[in-house]
Amino acid sequence: MRQHRTPRLLGTLLLVAAAGISVVGAAPSAADRTATPLGQVVPAPAAVHASGSPYRITSDARIRVDDSREARRVGEYLADILRPSTGYRLPVTSQGGGSIQLRLGAKWLGDEGYRLDSGRDGVTITAGRPAGLFHGVQTLRQLLPPSVEKNSVQPGPWLVAGGTIKDTPRYGYRGAMLDVSRHFFTVGQVKRYIDELALYKVNKLHLHLSDDQGWRIAIDSWPRLAPYGGSTQVGGGQGGYYTKAQYKEIVQYAASRYLEVVPEIDMPGHTNAALASYAELNCDGVAPPLYTGTDVGFSSLCVGKPVTYDFVDDVIRELAAITPGRYLHIGGDEAHSTSHADYVTFMDKVQPVVAKYGKTVIGWHQLTGATPAKGAIAQYWGLDDTSAEEKAQVAKAAQNGTGLVLSPADRIYLDMKYTADTPLGLDWAGLVEVKRSYDWDPGTYLPGAPSSAVRGVEAPLWTETILNSAHIDYMAFPRLPGAAELGWSPASTHDWDTYKVRLAAQGPRWDALGIGYYRSPQVPWPSA
Repeated sequence: MRQHRTPRLLGTLLLVAAAGISVVGAAPSAADRTATPLGQVVPAPAAVHASGSPYRITSDARIRVDDSREARRVGEYLADILRPSTGYRLPVTSQGGGSIQLRLGAKWLGDEGYRLDSGRDGVTITAGRPAGLFHGVQTLRQLLPPSVEKNSVQPGPWLVAGGTIKDTPRYGYRGAMLDVSRHFFTVGQVKRYIDELALYKVNKLHLHLSDDQGWRIAIDSWPRLAPYGGSTQVGGGQGGYYTKAQYKEIVQYAASRYLEVVPEIDMPGHTNAALASYAELNCDGVAPPLYTGTDVGFSSLCVGKPVTYDFVDDVIRELAAITPGRYLHIGGDEAHSTSHADYVTFMDKVQPVVAKYGKTVIGWHQLTGATPAKGAIAQYWGLDDTSAEEKAQVAKAAQNGTGLVLSPADRIYLDMKYTADTPLGLDWAGLVEVKRSYDWDPGTYLPGAPSSAVRGVEAPLWTETILNSAHIDYMAFPRLPGAAELGWSPASTHDWDTYKVRLAAQGPRWDALGIGYYRSPQVPWPSA
């Protein structure tokens, strides 16, 4: 059954205007009022100009692309989304005209920005780079009825409201982390999450590939790491790991959705899976048993042993070789079994190894307790009530040139329970309902840290209690889109009362996509 929203004009104008977006143009016709308002998308666009008649996709529509492989690839992606539900052929062509046009060349829109123009004769998405075209396509998807996401022919009509959207991101780093160490997730499950992230213009997938409970990536020079260290998971299940070919498949699939994979090898703590695999990595030369619990802070690589740095060099070298992205995450959190002096020594030795293999260091914010390398990024996961001393340490590093990615645990850790009754998740950082996860500003969150140091935001999903894709969906939605909006949209659009209305309109889309989500009472979801 087709579902769409038909808001009254006044409500539409109030919604868009309250979001800090100017609305210009004559009152829309009755037909236009059946189209999703241009401003009712997530993340909120930077600027919206509503005007003119809507465009209607019909059976003779064509997708016209520039004569480039990248534009054609985005055009085929769009066609693959639209064909099943519309039942239309929608040929993708670089010849002649097209009622939906994808154009490259607008360099002023930067690497990820786009412009969408819609009117009676068609829709044109213009961008400077292919990523911008792709992001524009995500906006176009949201402007169409939710039933466009279904895999069977739906009745339509397929209207796109008239006007113009001009949109560029606030931050260049808009991430989501998936912990595949506590519980292992297959290539197919990771791909599913990538598609969900792409819908909201997320551009980084941080994979937490190693922890006490499992080592998830094959390393040729240390062949026991993955088959043995990855043989279990929290609760004692089977576990698993990615071959290098499978990891490359994930990386390539992410790239096709314009996401960059950021791999993490957590160290010197969170290393029991490695210590269990190789006795020589332990200071006493004795391998501990594999671990399937959820405690933290008890494991550490042996900082004083030369073999530790042979191990680190080999792992980073092999992982860097199959990771085309800029970053490599070295963890560094909760190293409670490592003395401060040893921690500093370890980080001083390991950060240059990352640089040697052409990558930029990211570490959890405890890295700022050592000396972050030039250009390094610290990922802050503290709480609102984290001590002023710890926050000041991070802020000082930011003042000295260290970049920041913000992941405050009591705001956008997606594994935190929504309420005390939430069946999944943890609550050590508190209960995190949808409003709390959205209602903060990355630019001003950390006292003393210059706003220019903030590279963006990331929403981590730790998986102590997460076993499958249905669990991922329930914990990520509806909080993930808010994190994505914090990273993309101008601060001027940030307003809970208007956001919750735009978020509510996403519910039928998730229903069509088969995403089972938490129906927060804070959000005015449309009735079935």
